[in-house]
Amino acid sequence: MTTRTKRILLAEDEVALRDFVSRNLRARGFEVLEASNGLEAIALWEREDPHLLILDIMMPRMDGLEVCRRVRELSAVPIIVLTALDAESDKVAALDLGADDYLTKPFGVEELLARVRAALRRTQWEVMLPTGDMKRFGELEIDLAGHIVRLRGEEVRLSPTEFSLLGLLVSNVGKVLTHRVLLQSIWGPEYGGEAEYLRVYINRLRQKLEPDPANPRYLLTEPGVGYRFVAPETRGTRKLPPQERSSSDEGAHADNE
Repeated sequence: MTTRTKRILLAEDEVALRDFVSRNLRARGFEVLEASNGLEAIALWEREDPHLLILDIMMPRMDGLEVCRRVRELSAVPIIVLTALDAESDKVAALDLGADDYLTKPFGVEELLARVRAALRRTQWEVMLPTGDMKRFGELEIDLAGHIVRLRGEEVRLSPTEFSLLGLLVSNVGKVLTHRVLLQSIWGPEYGGEAEYLRVYINRLRQKLEPDPANPRYLLTEPGVGYRFVAPETRGTRKLPPQERSSSDEGAHADNE
């Protein structure tokens, strides 16, 4: 991926931090658009069509969460949220509104760059998925090669991260994939303990694809271990290779959602 062609919108009202981040992004070859408040961010996004948004949560005139919500209604562009709040509920709120990732202040330059690169990779569909015929599961059709999902014949719009997660699970139908495997495959090798990412994204997929999201038939939780995709006719079987069982997230907490 060539960073020189990638345009990043940075919305941050703290001048010193905005200058620091933009300077480091430009030094790595990115084009940076700067906004000091939420309304400026919306205007720049509409006019310049950036490849990635970096949004501070606490901004004047419109906060980053509202910007995230409005952008996500119309676009699958990757969004990274910056927050000074360390509470898990605030981070989950950002993910639930459509953010792909978050960083808690203060953060290091290399950490930021790693998150930026990982988010941009996902837009290039660099998660390696096997191609082949259309996958059909009842009323659900998934074209891994064309990156198209249809439910009852109607196309369902998924973000790059949502499709990558669904595609990985569908490519391993019936098999339990651990939190760590899913996180490192989709978000990158530096991830592994951020189980809240998976809870939010699995919930979003269920809302879009399941006939009854509260009682999923396709996307099932294996508490404390991970998730699996099942075809309705094979429900009840469970595959978990011994090596995955032994390397499953020792630190991951039970996930019953």
